[in-house]
Amino acid sequence: MDIQLDQISKVEALIKINLKEADYQPKVEEKLKEYSKKAQVKGFRPGKVPQSLVKKMYGNSILVDEINHMVSHKVMDYIKENDIQILGDPLPNAEKAAQLDWANGKEFEFEYEIGIVPEFDLKVDKKIKVDTYTIKVDDKLLDETLDNLKKQFGETTNPKVSEAGDALFGNILTEGEEENAGALLDINDVEKKAQKDFIGKKSGDVIEFDPAKAIKDEDIRKTFLGEANQELKGKIKFEVKNVNRTVPAELNQELFDKTFGKDAVKTEEEFKEKVKATIADNYNRETEGYTELKIRDAFIDKTKMELPDTFLKKWLELSNKNQLTKEQIDKDYPLYANDLKWSLIKNKISKDSEIKTEHEDVVNEAKNMIRAQFGSMGMSEAMEENIDAFADNYLKGEEGQNYMKLNEKVFNDKVMAYIKETISIKAKEVTAEEYKAKA
Repeated sequence: MDIQLDQISKVEALIKINLKEADYQPKVEEKLKEYSKKAQVKGFRPGKVPQSLVKKMYGNSILVDEINHMVSHKVMDYIKENDIQILGDPLPNAEKAAQLDWANGKEFEFEYEIGIVPEFDLKVDKKIKVDTYTIKVDDKLLDETLDNLKKQFGETTNPKVSEAGDALFGNILTEGEEENAGALLDINDVEKKAQKDFIGKKSGDVIEFDPAKAIKDEDIRKTFLGEANQELKGKIKFEVKNVNRTVPAELNQELFDKTFGKDAVKTEEEFKEKVKATIADNYNRETEGYTELKIRDAFIDKTKMELPDTFLKKWLELSNKNQLTKEQIDKDYPLYANDLKWSLIKNKISKDSEIKTEHEDVVNEAKNMIRAQFGSMGMSEAMEENIDAFADNYLKGEEGQNYMKLNEKVFNDKVMAYIKETISIKAKEVTAEEYKAKA
């Protein structure tokens, strides 16, 4: 068996295999003997079918199966033995394979395309600069959060006539259609200039308005319209069925306990500080995600890397047959290429900096995830004692996929932590409103 590598470019190559009869014939003969023992042919006892007859009946298919099996394994062995770092999977030359004369041929040639992991230079140092944000938890943001908590844990009533701050429950009226599922609209979500049209309303009143103009927040507007009414344009008719009003909860121990758990805080001052800390923690997670996205973009932009684009597009098309069209692949390829580049960059950083993910790291991540699910309420002492069993059970779930996902998360976290310590990150403090406008 002859095998060779023909380099097309730095990132693309062909693996060519020439198979002689002596390479495959012993395996084929062995398979024919096995078939002779198992074959059931009319007129012959089991195990007594002549090998010549088996060869005539099954010889060609056995030959094809054995050679394909042998060649595919040889390709992967060659890649492994020569430490060739590939992208995707080797792609057989289907056109060349279709021309093989299986019935009369003695020697067979095969060809596989491969995409090779590119070599690239990468420096992780202070010269890489990333601008990001931190969100200031000011009094305005704190007051808004406190108001939301009071409303969340407040008492709901149903007055006859609506006032500012109420919510209206009703139906969107459409001609020729049965009554739609109920829709809820918080008057606070309506543009201030239009809110007067929703105040002073009672059950049975019909409000005519244009959702696109009255409800600027797209997500809120989509939720209000519901799946059945997403295509409605212009003014609609909304019949009020009920008025919902929430009487805000008092800032007392009952609210403290409902928010953070029994006796977690005991004074108004402690409550406000804990709310403030929770807001800061939530926003820190949000800005952390933004920072990591900026880091990713910075490395992709600064790293000169050649990918085997033609090969990868072909591999994506063959790997996703009947799922992705060539047009879809061409359109989405830049996103895929950037994801691949970032993955290669992370792997190189990990290798150069000797960053490793240990089994213990994954187990600890599982434990922390389980604890986080209980939030501010915390785990009971009995549950904490069994945390090892909970973590083990989770990691074995989904046929090991849970373990792989957490392993990937731990790896990403370690690499990102190293990057953040090594490059220059400049954070500008902004308000929540400023952050939403900029990020």
